[in-house]
Amino acid sequence: MGSIPNLVAEVFAAAPTDAKARLLEPLLRPLGPMSLFGIAGGVFARARLHAGWPELHVRPEDILSIRPVDVTTLVAFVQQVSADAILGVASVMSSSAVYSGPAAAALLAALLMSDRGGASVATRDDGATSEMRDRESGAR
Repeated sequence: MGSIPNLVAEVFAAAPTDAKARLLEPLLRPLGPMSLFGIAGGVFARARLHAGWPELHVRPEDILSIRPVDVTTLVAFVQQVSADAILGVASVMSSSAVYSGPAAAALLAALLMSDRGGASVATRDDGATSEMRDRESGAR
């Protein structure tokens, strides 16, 4: 099974434009402008600024400049910041038959497995994941 960022990128690549926008919205919500400018050359900052603040509706024309590799980078960053945003992707996907296929199934399974384990997606106040905490405790 692939990594969550890669699976989200595969689902993004296969989805129609409006579904791509819905998939990105929960990932963009927890991030501020500085974070967004630092990810994938600022492509998500442009989309977020065009979409408006605090309401977020990614415009179809902004989707055209976003590549699957950009989505991989975004998801990898968001995983460190907000487990809820990653679970929001699962919620979006489960609400529509548009998100189907092997990558979508693998992604939902990966999200369910990580959620079932609990600690694997938990973060502490400084943003460190349980995996980082495990490495820190093993290094002592």
